[in-house]
Amino acid sequence: ITMNNVSVITMFFLSGFNETVSHRFVLFFLSLLCYCIICLVNVSLIVTIILDTNLHEPMYILLCVFCMNALYGTAGFFPRFLWDLLSDVRLISYYGCLIQTQVVYSFACGELSILALMAYDRYVAICQPLKYHSIMSKQRVIRFACFSWFTTFCIVAVNTFLTSRLKLCSPYISRLFCVNWSIVQLACFPAQTTINAIVANITISIYFLHGVFIVWSYMYIIQTCVKSIENRAKFMQTCVPHLVSLFTFVVAILLDIINMRLGSKELPRTLQNFAAIEFLVIPPIMNPLMYGFKLNKIRKRIYSVVISKTK
Repeated sequence: ITMNNVSVITMFFLSGFNETVSHRFVLFFLSLLCYCIICLVNVSLIVTIILDTNLHEPMYILLCVFCMNALYGTAGFFPRFLWDLLSDVRLISYYGCLIQTQVVYSFACGELSILALMAYDRYVAICQPLKYHSIMSKQRVIRFACFSWFTTFCIVAVNTFLTSRLKLCSPYISRLFCVNWSIVQLACFPAQTTINAIVANITISIYFLHGVFIVWSYMYIIQTCVKSIENRAKFMQTCVPHLVSLFTFVVAILLDIINMRLGSKELPRTLQNFAAIEFLVIPPIMNPLMYGFKLNKIRKRIYSVVISKTK
């Protein structure tokens, strides 16, 4: 179909798969195993927290939301990715591509929002312990979590909507999955993408400020912990997992952004593909395992369930 001499794109070809053809069955089974592990560890932690009333505390509620966000984000990537690995032609519909973009981006930004809430929770718990229960009530934490996720979804939706307005000149996306910037780069008229770039930079700035807030919170927490042995123990048990989560997530996202915005064509496609999907693979597996083993209450609860099942 043509409109003003511009083709209306109804399908996209995901050309990032071209290097995987010879190993696709091995990759399929490894990816399926990886997705099963992600579902198992995240669902286990969610169910443990929901069923145990002793874990109905702000920190564990936020951890539950964190795992739910991981399931949401990976559901936007893995089923489609597994299907494409078995297909001979990697096609995705235009609207399917926009939906995948919305899910993957809102997952990534939502992850940072939840980490910011976790940092604030630990800041109040360690720096203002007497005010903790009045500031961080269960109802307020749930409202904070819902508000931050809804806001994130809307911010990403604005980016996705602006992308949907562009006239595109090519159906080829050189990625394993759809992302906003890859679609914007296909625009026929670069002048039309100015507003996309502005809104994308505003979005990046908003979530960069989330990162600044997290660093600021932990600076205060560390300052407080230095003065007290009790607070040092609390920091090692509850804050270190947050910092490791933040570090792995930020490194994974930065790798993808650098690859996407400044990506060299000389880099091997396999390396580019790994950089692109790392944030959808490593944090969703690592985070629940790390929290499950590091946080005493969750570890004891899981042990008690496992022991009762084996008897």
